[in-house]
Amino acid sequence: MSAGGDTICAVATPPGVGGIGIVRVSGPAVRTICTGLTGSLPAPRHAVLSAFRAADGELIDSGIVLYFPAPHSFTGEDVLELQGHGGSHVLGRVLQRVRELGARDAHAGEFSRRAFLNDKLDLVQAEAIADLIESGTDAAARAAQRSLQGEFSRHIHDLQETLTGLRVFVEAAIDFPDEEIDFLAESDVLDRCAGAVTALDAVLAGARQGRLLRDGIVLAIIGRPNAGKSSLLNALAGADRAIVTDIPGTTRDVLREQIDLDGVPVHIADTAGIRETRDRIEAEGVRRAREALADADVALLVEDVMGPAAEDDALHREIPAGVHCIRVRNKIDLLPGGAAIESDTPDRVEISARTGSGIQRLRAMIRAAVGVRDQAEGAFSARQRHIDALLRARGHLEAGIAEMAASGSGELLAEELRLAQNALGEITGELLPDDLLGRIFASFCIGK
Repeated sequence: MSAGGDTICAVATPPGVGGIGIVRVSGPAVRTICTGLTGSLPAPRHAVLSAFRAADGELIDSGIVLYFPAPHSFTGEDVLELQGHGGSHVLGRVLQRVRELGARDAHAGEFSRRAFLNDKLDLVQAEAIADLIESGTDAAARAAQRSLQGEFSRHIHDLQETLTGLRVFVEAAIDFPDEEIDFLAESDVLDRCAGAVTALDAVLAGARQGRLLRDGIVLAIIGRPNAGKSSLLNALAGADRAIVTDIPGTTRDVLREQIDLDGVPVHIADTAGIRETRDRIEAEGVRRAREALADADVALLVEDVMGPAAEDDALHREIPAGVHCIRVRNKIDLLPGGAAIESDTPDRVEISARTGSGIQRLRAMIRAAVGVRDQAEGAFSARQRHIDALLRARGHLEAGIAEMAASGSGELLAEELRLAQNALGEITGELLPDDLLGRIFASFCIGK
């Protein structure tokens, strides 16, 4: 049964020139389109070399045809894949012929949306497809694969089963009002609810790791002019990404780079030195530096070990309360013997961006600042909406426990359990408004 009712088509390979280009088609008109374009319908799941022809018989291209009959396809509908040569003009002509034969252009994410609506995968798995495509590190790709294989969904279903058991128990007690107080008070229902919170916290921890692997960390490098900020960016990136001179004020704008920090994407903003200045261009750079700082998850306050500590302390006080700050005392290679003069702490490290001394310790501190574990193998790809839903479910569980402990009210506990279960249902798409569903799939690429 088609979730869309009509037939959709799209180019499923990136724009540009390549050896192969793929046009994907899904819907009830697939067989007619395939016959009209190639002259025949191949056996299911058999690759066949065919000519792609226009309405007047002119040869458009030749390539591989793959036919996947419903329901054994990605979308659950009849699906056709046309693998031709990867030029934009020839793909455009193939796509135009497919439209003439009864298809329309797919909307962003419409193939995945049909797979979801036809119960071929749940919403978490559909989102994991997009996450896998967009993954920027090996760790992020592995996390997306785990979600695509259903690991995150299985955790959510296990939690829902636990809550279902609790609801059955509590609501059975409500059905016997003469015995309700004794029945619930003498049971282990509060312990079972607490166990559900513990299980939910474990899933929440994995989801937070997955969100970090997917979205990464926003890191602002700030400090006074000539403290070594650009040198630190180059040291973290392992390449010369920023111009480095001994002239204060060399960096006038925010330089943005992305690096792989041991499996975690890190979006770095190397900022202009923050100081009072009458130079209008430099002043604009300072203003943008403060904006980048406000948007950061972590700030690296780069300090020259040979410079005045009072100015660094004043800048430290400017850092917003929600931004984790690591004070990076740079240029220890200029000290006698190149040795650090203070012991490192969780919020302070001494380094030499020029020689690389202390950089590995700093990388570990950045990961620890946002809660990234040394081993993220148990993480699964997750988004902020998943974390928000888990937190709401946790809040309802805690509210139910508090109500039950205070008043012994089974009705209030049952209602909070129901709300917690609904919040979990939003994650897999079982209970999700259509407008939100549309926004989620709209972020996908057209061919998916």
